[in-house]
Amino acid sequence: MLREAKDMIGFTIQATDGDIGHVHDLYFDDEAWVIRYLVVGTGNWLWNRKVLISPLAIGTPDWNSDTFPTRLTREQVRHSPSIDADKPVSRQHELQFSRYYGYPFYWGGTGLWGAQYYPGAMLTGVGYNGTGAEYLAAQVEQEREAREASLLSNDDPHLRSCKEVSGYHIDSLDGEVGHVQGMLIDADSWAIRYLIVNTGNWWPGYQVLVAPDWIKEVSWSERQVRVDMTRKAIQDAPAYDPNLLPDRQQESLVYKHHGRDGYWQHEVPLATAPRSDAVNPGEARASR
Repeated sequence: MLREAKDMIGFTIQATDGDIGHVHDLYFDDEAWVIRYLVVGTGNWLWNRKVLISPLAIGTPDWNSDTFPTRLTREQVRHSPSIDADKPVSRQHELQFSRYYGYPFYWGGTGLWGAQYYPGAMLTGVGYNGTGAEYLAAQVEQEREAREASLLSNDDPHLRSCKEVSGYHIDSLDGEVGHVQGMLIDADSWAIRYLIVNTGNWWPGYQVLVAPDWIKEVSWSERQVRVDMTRKAIQDAPAYDPNLLPDRQQESLVYKHHGRDGYWQHEVPLATAPRSDAVNPGEARASR
């Protein structure tokens, strides 16, 4: 299921014992193009502090009430590592975050989430029975010991704000074609499946979808995205209707137009991968 990133802004984040706050922004990994954290404003109950919530903690969204439920408690969030939302999040901070919540690392594997394609699958991997907190704690500790030293030496920020990327210029192989209007996110894997490109500066009233895999390079300093396609290919691409989220059939038309294989052909079906509802990683941490 695809959702526009902007539509998630303002969603309520719900703990088991009350609301945590509202989604202020989404941070994505600029290598894998996957949402790694929700930036949540906590409001008056936590002195308007902003906290990070990982998709690993998110259960099944309630799209009717604009709510993301979690199995976290407000007390867990209260004592979580602080962030400055105006500064880049470093790998050092991510390690502190993972250590606090008892999360496995999302980096270093062949999937979108470690060796998996869905965040929930990281918490219910081989050998984990859904209640065996000792297994999860041991897995986290082993990965941390093996990687922490080398990762800390490469502390360059790699997380980007979805809000910030909105407005970036899009250049094709033969000229500018528009700007980033928004992003479409896979609500199951939290992958950014498409940039929504508004061609208004070149071809008024038209929006198209561009997958991150088709990006040739990004200049973060110049706010520019260069895509590996021509203006003609973009002009002839199926139009995106912001009032109608694309289904798999419509996605197939986009990929067929550009002569590419669909991302869904290379990923494990969701039916075989449990959601994050299956386990509260914080319980594993607390049991140690």
